[in-house]
Amino acid sequence: MSKLIAISAAATWLSASASLAAPSHHPQAEEQALDLAKKAIALRSVRGPSNQAPDVATLFRSALVTGGFADRDVTITAVDDTAYLIARWTGSDPKLKPLVISGHMDVVEAKPADWQRDPFTPVVENGFLFGRGASDMKLDDALAIAALIELKRQGYKPRRDIVLEYSGDEETTMKTSAIIAENLSNAELVLNIDGVGGLLDKDGKPEYFTWQGAEKTYGDFQLTVTNPGGHSSAPRDENAINQLAAALVRIGNYKFKAELNDITRAYFTEAARYEEPAVAAAMRGFVANPADEQAVAVLRSNPSLVGRIGTTCVATMINGGHALNALPQRATANINCRIFPGHSLAEIMSELRAVAADPAVELTDVSQGSVITDASPIRSDLVTAVTKAIRLSYPGIPVFPTISAGASDSMWFRHLNVPSYGVSPLFIKTTDRFSHGLNERAPIANIPPSISYFLSLLTDLSK
Repeated sequence: MSKLIAISAAATWLSASASLAAPSHHPQAEEQALDLAKKAIALRSVRGPSNQAPDVATLFRSALVTGGFADRDVTITAVDDTAYLIARWTGSDPKLKPLVISGHMDVVEAKPADWQRDPFTPVVENGFLFGRGASDMKLDDALAIAALIELKRQGYKPRRDIVLEYSGDEETTMKTSAIIAENLSNAELVLNIDGVGGLLDKDGKPEYFTWQGAEKTYGDFQLTVTNPGGHSSAPRDENAINQLAAALVRIGNYKFKAELNDITRAYFTEAARYEEPAVAAAMRGFVANPADEQAVAVLRSNPSLVGRIGTTCVATMINGGHALNALPQRATANINCRIFPGHSLAEIMSELRAVAADPAVELTDVSQGSVITDASPIRSDLVTAVTKAIRLSYPGIPVFPTISAGASDSMWFRHLNVPSYGVSPLFIKTTDRFSHGLNERAPIANIPPSISYFLSLLTDLSK
């Protein structure tokens, strides 16, 4: 009861001050979601020794089985030091392809000494749930589970199978992510609940909601220069470090072509309404003409927008030389790229090679855990269901698509031509986004509207 009071109090406070949350209608599910999220945050599901991702899977499995799922329909599969979970709710029409809910149970590392609070001790304070995984993405995990159990409690009978899958290494190798996508490649569509879809303005008022229909491909390219070396007292024109540095400067100054697709065109068109005049004008100018250099320059100067207008590549690591008093025999650097849909890793590496403009600089694709994906189609059934679900709690709020500059489990499904969409119902201020960073948090007033959202979305897409 104390947990429910905490949720209701936060929802009431935020609703009164910022119109964030609708009144509570599913108290049992809401209380279970917060309880599950806190228990999951307390489990250190970080890759490496003592990885507790399998324990998170056990926690979630227990909740699902207790909530009405058949024991045989909820499986946990161990992979290396982690595990993945799949739960299936069988529909009444076996001819229909399943609806998949996708998430992950692992989190990135968090050092307690750097945090204000222990990252693996969940704390509810000032209307926020604090802890590693609060926003990425153990609260989302718990919300989906609580909503599914609430649907069973209500006696709902889906026509198509509903499959809940949680990977165990999305933040690292994505080995389980790839396995799951292969196993569920017959899906009708995937609802990826990873991330934050709703934006709160500086006053905490809901501004707009986005669903993710595309993401950029992750790529790593190693640049290597080798020389014979020699004594530092006899320098030569050819120096591995100097040659590599010159190539890195050329690459750093290079800008890939700015481009649009249906997803980003819709995003810039709609998001322009909520930006300051200069940025809004640049968004509109870019939509009208992607070659508008002035508009592109404004968007490129904005860290939150530069990743949406084309491929980006940046130097992230460098290493060179072997002794303080010797000419370097070898120098290497890593270039990390986020590739706009429609381009291959080989194409981007070829472009980088041309920009480096030095045959002594060898380029190698060292990307791991990444596959090329195109944008998912803008499906009317998905758009209608998401818009209806989010507006139950946020009437009239603008809803439109976006592209993610980062990678998620969606890429593995899209690579297999299974449409996947980022549809997390969480709302947060830009200034409160600490996913992967210190003092990660999520407003607990998200809980009641998120339950309502999932109940609507899952029923509409599984009928």
